Amino acid sequence: MTQTETQHLAETPLDALRQELEDLLGERLQTGQAIREQHANTATGRGTQAPDMVTWPETTEEVSRILRSCWTHGVPVIPFGAGSSLEGQLNAPRGGVSVDMSRMAQVLEVRDEDLLAVVQPGITRKRLNEELRATGLTFPIDPGADASVGGMCATRASGTNAVRYGTMADNVLALEVVLADGTVVRTGSRAAKSSAGYDLTRLMIGSEGTLGVITEATLRLRGIPETVLGGIAAFPDLDSAVSAVILLVQMGLDIGRVELLDAMQIRACNAYSKLDLEETVTLFFECTGSEAVARDTAETFAELARDAGATHIDWSTDPDTRSKLWQARHDAYWAALALRPGCKGLVSDACVPISALAANIAAAQEDLQAKGLIGTILGHVGDGNFHVVLMTDPEDADEARRVEDFLHGVTLRAQAAGGTCTGEHGIGQGKIGALAEEAGPAVAVMRALKQALDPKNILNPGKIFEVSQ
Repeated sequence: MTQTETQHLAETPLDALRQELEDLLGERLQTGQAIREQHANTATGRGTQAPDMVTWPETTEEVSRILRSCWTHGVPVIPFGAGSSLEGQLNAPRGGVSVDMSRMAQVLEVRDEDLLAVVQPGITRKRLNEELRATGLTFPIDPGADASVGGMCATRASGTNAVRYGTMADNVLALEVVLADGTVVRTGSRAAKSSAGYDLTRLMIGSEGTLGVITEATLRLRGIPETVLGGIAAFPDLDSAVSAVILLVQMGLDIGRVELLDAMQIRACNAYSKLDLEETVTLFFECTGSEAVARDTAETFAELARDAGATHIDWSTDPDTRSKLWQARHDAYWAALALRPGCKGLVSDACVPISALAANIAAAQEDLQAKGLIGTILGHVGDGNFHVVLMTDPEDADEARRVEDFLHGVTLRAQAAGGTCTGEHGIGQGKIGALAEEAGPAVAVMRALKQALDPKNILNPGKIFEVSQ
């Protein structure tokens, strides 16, 4: 047997794939350990499972060729946006190829008259809105982190503006997607609505990279408000704060954002973001529109808040004041971590009917104390979504067990109230069991869709549910 024949026999599918991708991408393929670990899951307390290599495509055709090669060799593909996902979506439990979309980050077209933009998936929401500023338009979905549009589509992101603008599912008109075998398909259109066949756009939104790799998105845009008014309302307890939110929702008050932070989170924000707020349950709110409309909305909300028991209300149209307040909200995770130096953060969310919100948050707070855990609670209470930020010691096995018990309790209570185990973070690896409890036989339907589109199970395997090989 010749040396060439011996080398050929020794070559693994991964070796052959690496050579193909090097020929295609050159230096835009990397295998260094640090790079690979950076492209795995590092945003939660869960362990990191690195891919075998990282690629940086620049066109849809390159994405298609990467997937075609991975399909041929049976090697997993893990799409990567900004790296801000929270449930292990970026981990590579079977190794494989991380497809970093950061070099596909252009605004391809803006159609002012149709209030839409066509963008590549790697552009982040902040950069998108910077490029839109001169048009007087904005993309309103704000999940907090400066996430990529592709990642926001993949996890069905929402965030602080969801009470007014909804989620990504409400703000994406069409997608270009590369399927597991490299086939490129387009879903949806630029029309405001459609009855043409299955809604494949919304099938892809929230699929967490398990059905295809998004390479283009057509987004709904909104006008930048004339006036933005932001403020806070402090309450003596959780029930009164949530009562105020229920009143504003029932009245149909057109409020831009309303966020709840518990007393411990306010303490953390005061220290980290140099605020001077009373350490009690607090609502951050924002009203937008013409000056008259924004002020009228704020005054109505203030009246509702006082009726519910608010002890202090304050608002301002000053951009610097508002910016400092909302930056503190966006920095809440880092503020919470500072309460326990050296800890690891673990963030989880649940979403319930708003009538069950106070009881679910109160039960979570009681459970934190009972289990001796340190955590804060905050959330987009206008749509019943709340988050728990836990500060944990990853080396403490007993604490890790108590954390898992606590998170399971949050999920079970939310589901019992007619809610869901996650309002926006997704399933990933962390909530596979919770989805099975919630969806029951419907998971089999999801699995059937996955197997139809990705029979080799190469697209982000080990996420949302397990697929037997």
